[in-house]
Amino acid sequence: MPSWKLVSGLFIGFFGSLVAIAGVGFAMVSIPNENDAAKSQNNVYYWADGSQMVATGTGVNRQNVSIDQIPEAMRFAVISAENKSFYDDSGVDPMGIARALANMARGGQTQGGSTITQQYVKNTYLSQEQSVTRKFKEMFISIKVGAKLEKDDILQGYLNTSYFGRGAYGIQAAAQTYYGKNAVDLKPSECAVLAALLKGPTYYDPAGNQDLDRTATPAANKKRSQERWAWILGEMHKDKHLSDADYQKAIKAYPEPDGRKATKGMNGQISYLADTAKKYVLAHSDITEAQFDRGGYQIYTTFKKDKVNALAKAVKNVQKERLDPKHRNLDKYVQFGAASVKPADGAIVALYGGDGYENGHFTNNADTSGVPVGSTWKPFVLAAAMEYGTYKSEGEGVSPLSKYNGNDHLKVYKPDGSYYLNKDNTPFFQNNESDHRWGYITLRKAMEQSINTPFVQLGVDVGMTHVRDVAKSAGILDQSMSQNLNPSFAIGTSTPSAIRMADAYATFAASGKQADPYSVTAVKANGVDAPSFVKPKPAPKQAMDADIANNVTDVLENVIQNGTGKNAKALGRTAAGKTGTTDANKSAWFVGYTKQLSTSVAMFRENPKDHKLLSMNGTAGVDSIHGGDIPTQVWTEYMKDALKGQNDLGFPDATEIGTVQDQAGAPSPTPSVTITPSQKPSNTPSPTPSATETTPSPSPSQSCDFGWGNNCNGNGNGGTDTGGLDTGGTDGGTTPTPTGTGTETTGTGTTRGNGNGNGNGGIFGGQDG
Repeated sequence: MPSWKLVSGLFIGFFGSLVAIAGVGFAMVSIPNENDAAKSQNNVYYWADGSQMVATGTGVNRQNVSIDQIPEAMRFAVISAENKSFYDDSGVDPMGIARALANMARGGQTQGGSTITQQYVKNTYLSQEQSVTRKFKEMFISIKVGAKLEKDDILQGYLNTSYFGRGAYGIQAAAQTYYGKNAVDLKPSECAVLAALLKGPTYYDPAGNQDLDRTATPAANKKRSQERWAWILGEMHKDKHLSDADYQKAIKAYPEPDGRKATKGMNGQISYLADTAKKYVLAHSDITEAQFDRGGYQIYTTFKKDKVNALAKAVKNVQKERLDPKHRNLDKYVQFGAASVKPADGAIVALYGGDGYENGHFTNNADTSGVPVGSTWKPFVLAAAMEYGTYKSEGEGVSPLSKYNGNDHLKVYKPDGSYYLNKDNTPFFQNNESDHRWGYITLRKAMEQSINTPFVQLGVDVGMTHVRDVAKSAGILDQSMSQNLNPSFAIGTSTPSAIRMADAYATFAASGKQADPYSVTAVKANGVDAPSFVKPKPAPKQAMDADIANNVTDVLENVIQNGTGKNAKALGRTAAGKTGTTDANKSAWFVGYTKQLSTSVAMFRENPKDHKLLSMNGTAGVDSIHGGDIPTQVWTEYMKDALKGQNDLGFPDATEIGTVQDQAGAPSPTPSVTITPSQKPSNTPSPTPSATETTPSPSPSQSCDFGWGNNCNGNGNGGTDTGGLDTGGTDGGTTPTPTGTGTETTGTGTTRGNGNGNGNGGIFGGQDG
């Protein structure tokens, strides 16, 4: 056993070493300068060709103010909420530091400073590297700051360097951004709202921040803000920083902050492009939003200026031609969202997000969820049937030439032979848009005329989990899919974004190869590659069998040539696509593609107060809006411009696939029908693509060989001739939604604005970004 002298000597030596190390550390660090932390730089965004798109950020939003320009109410709001012992403590919370170091030792993330002094140091510590070394440096700096600076200087520095959201650094910028006044003029009630933002502006800005988190809706954020505002005022009153009279005056009414404002250069579609790229960078790097908003980054995007301009022009032209909000009330609040993605690559080349920040529209309609897609979902049901078959086919895929009952108002049968019931135990009936008696028709014909009943029953027969899996493999994100896998799931209760719908259809265009959407190719910090930014270009993967994808394409070509998407024939080149219109006419879609480009267009009306969808019945002076009408018109005008001068590459031949069976489950002899391949690529670009029309491919479903009698040619009565309203969108039709397993299941498309970027080349582009 070592002697007590040896033990004592070792202990004294060890303790002395620690003291020496602490002394050296204390001596080596310097006190931060709030002016250095407040230096402003631009973030510069570039188009895909390398030319500059926009430079954002100005020094105006970073003006430091002295402590006498910061109201006492603001100072004490922060102290009461975050660090009650501020004027008495040493500036360091040893237990907080110990917890942070222990957490890092377990491989977790470091925790933020728990005192105002530590938070000030963290604000000014420009390197946000998560490491033990940085944490020790912060500790030594905090100790030195606490020993050398007056408390008011620390508080001034903290309030001048804190991030309040909306790009506002410091209390002066926050006061201007949220209340349009100087910090010195803030009222105690307003101070409490701004102090609440320090908890996290993503979740406490009443305007919402769904671009970064789908749960940060305006309603949810306002509730959080109001609760913390009231709590802070209560703490200030309890701590005797507010008199009884001042407290009663402050708590009387929540001071609503001003709405968001457009910053210089962020107008038109530029605002949405920069927003999408920013979210993508934050999702694919260790760069924090606060760091990003300090500026100094160069962001190289995938956006092509000519295509962005063409898409915006197409929307504006159609709006001007078809809508008249000044003279027709039902044309008010109509919005569009659109996106264009490169198949087999995932690059987002264009998007349309709305009327622009300068017009008060801050939601990026191309990159949010909440708008149900209706019958544009049916191709996923067909693809699932070809891949998995039905419970009747013993795992063998089902051919698009299989027949299902297309009549209106049909019961939907479960695999056990029972049928779905409504909540009152009456039979659930699936409806079509019209009561035309189609009889047993092929799935190809049902897709052509967008008939609901065959696809609802097919979805049940295949299994909605298989439909969901196919949609996910094509590029649709889990969080945007309806959680109710009831029969209505097959006809579009899910709410993917326009970007994700364009990307998923791009999987069909690329013969089953799927690549997640992305919007940024490189990020530089002051001219040097940002080390934490992961090179984002996703590697394409074979998401589904090429034969399945090519057969879906062949069926969707027929939709344009002979069906609800026939207005897209004006493109004058080989294309495939699908219309979608939801229940109560709350949204209308067209998603279509050529070999080179996949584009989706969504149209909807939204109540500006609560962001709930409104019916479009009567909009544009027509009874109802269909996916084959205005959305297809926008799509066609844009695609003409975007593909000008490019070859018509056609699509690969679709080979016969799966077994042909009828709804009863009995396999039928394969009919002697040959699917006509798509037009072969031309060797030279067509100077005037719209001058000629692609010869329609023969539709096997139109042959009279199947013995349909008077229904042989369908009589063109599947619905409205410009889209065939798909009355299944939000609740499966005009009748109540079935309970499925006995519990109430309702659609999810009546409220939008819950999007978090949806993995659309924004915050979760790349499978989660």
